[in-house]
Amino acid sequence: MDFIKDIWLFLRERKKYWLAPIIIVLLLLGFLIVFAGSSAMSPFIYTLF
Repeated sequence: MDFIKDIWLFLRERKKYWLAPIIIVLLLLGFLIVFAGSSAMSPFIYTLF
């Protein structure tokens, strides 16, 4: 959790709010890939890529 807190403090202090959507999209894609590899829905999710 300290890593996430450090990123948020960096974004807020340096006024780099435009990086937040990029980080969120990358995290969502990462969770999707992890979820796709360990579920029964993986053949359907892999067709998206």
